[in-house]
Amino acid sequence: MLVLSRKKDQSIMIGDNIEITVLAVEGDQIKLGINAPRSVEIQRKEIYLAIQEENSKASVAAVDLLKQLTGSFKK
Repeated sequence: MLVLSRKKDQSIMIGDNIEITVLAVEGDQIKLGINAPRSVEIQRKEIYLAIQEENSKASVAAVDLLKQLTGSFKK
């Protein structure tokens, strides 16, 4: 993990087209601005993990349903 120190209004670049800027520091929270192409998906980690979990559950359910359907045709 790379650890960087930045102050308000300072930025970091990720590659050539993603810029992360410190907009504000308030107590133990910071506000970040992210400038990236629309094709780059940006989510809070807890939302990302929830989506991954739901996708995993949905794929298991789909496989189970497919097994049930294909089993009903084997007669």
